[in-house]
Formats: sequence, C-alpha cells, structure tokens
Amino acid sequence: MNNIYDDESFFNEYAQMSRSREGLDGAGEWHQFRKMFPDLTGMKVLDLGCGYGWHCKYAVEQGAESVLGIDLSGRMIAEAKEKNGDERIEYCVCGLEDFEYPEAAYDCVISNLALHYIEDLEPVYQKINRTLRPGGIFLINIEHPVFTAGVNEDWVYDKEGKPKFWPVDDYYYPGERMTLFLGEHVKKYHHTLTQILMGLLNTGFVLEAVEEAMPDPAMMEIPGMQDEMRRPMMLLVRAAKK
Repeated sequence: MNNIYDDESFFNEYAQMSRSREGLDGAGEWHQFRKMFPDLTGMKVLDLGCGYGWHCKYAVEQGAESVLGIDLSGRMIAEAKEKNGDERIEYCVCGLEDFEYPEAAYDCVISNLALHYIEDLEPVYQKINRTLRPGGIFLINIEHPVFTAGVNEDWVYDKEGKPKFWPVDDYYYPGERMTLFLGEHVKKYHHTLTQILMGLLNTGFVLEAVEEAMPDPAMMEIPGMQDEMRRPMMLLVRAAKK
C-alpha cells in the first residue's frame, strides 16, 4: 500500500471530509454497512486499515471485549488514539499485508475502504480466514469494480462542468490504477467482481450478504449526492468462516 495519508497537505484535505469530521454518521454507506455487523458482545475484533478508528470505537460501544486497529499511516493512528481512544482498543502502525494474523484469534475482522490498495486479494483473504475463529465474520467495504474501472475514477463532464456519465474501461484488466484523490495522485488496484467474491469462496468463506452501497436518503440534499445514485461507488460484503 502507498502511504499518501502521511503527506501533510493530503492529510489536511482528508481531515475536512465529512467521514473524517463526523465519523460513521458522515459516511454515506454506514446506514447499510452497520446492518451487516454481528452482535459484537464479548468478541475480539480486528480492524484492517482502521483510519481514524471510528469502527474500533463502534465495536467497543457494541460490547466488544477487545479491538486491534491497524493502519499503515502513522498520522491516521495518531488521530485514532486521540479521537477514539479506549482501554479496550489497541492501535498499531502496520500494513495489511505485513500483519502476522495469529491463528484463530478473532471473532470479527473489518476492512473498510482498504482492500482496493492491495494488488492480490486472495493471499490476504487466506490470512484473514486463518486469524478468524470458526464461524467468525469478515466485513468488507471496498470500492466497487465499476468505480475502480472508471477512467481516472471521475465523471465525464459537459461544457458547464456537470457530470454527463461515468466512463468504464478495461474492466477485465485488473491491476494498478493511478487516480486523483483530493488533489494527489494515489495508486489503487482494480479488481473485478469475480475476483472479489470468488476470491472469498476460494479461500474458505461463505457469502452471507452482498450489497452495493447507496447514499443514505437523509443525505440526498447534500450537493452532488444525487449523482451518487448514477453508479455504485462501494461494495459491501459479509462473509463467514466455515
């Protein structure tokens, strides 16, 4: 994964986003994603790519026994400790691919908007399956393949600057995509829907729920939110270890 989130100018821009300032209530997909969470009472939870730690804090509020949040960005971890610190939460600067994934250590693993920074999903899926206890739950929020296959992850605009359509190209050619996010060039990876879902099945998971994220109806008055109904941006998945 790249470490653009530790760049000061980028981090300052990121901090102004609604999901950064308002937490889960500022995330348009949260009204769907939260319904996928199991009863976390007494569970041990691992949050991969925890960012500001909003899901970590939610987990302990829902009764989790302990939570480990990891993120490659030291700036993110520092913010998580400040904004969402709790004696039941441990934070660690670590990449998803570098974590040790102890065997049968967790009841629930969360990955929110992190897996599209990973080139090869199945090895990570295998490690997550290993670290979950039997019946454990893996919750995924990943950028939708229609979004990542978009040219520069942006609309085609008319002369007045209004979005005309969302271009999709090279869909069946997975791999590196350079995108412009908050004014910075960021490297991500495009994965097809088959790769995302069949990768889970191939590594021993059972799919329990798959949803394409739509904006919260309560947010539809926010400028630009109506356009989010024109193409999916995120894919939400709940998978269970057999």
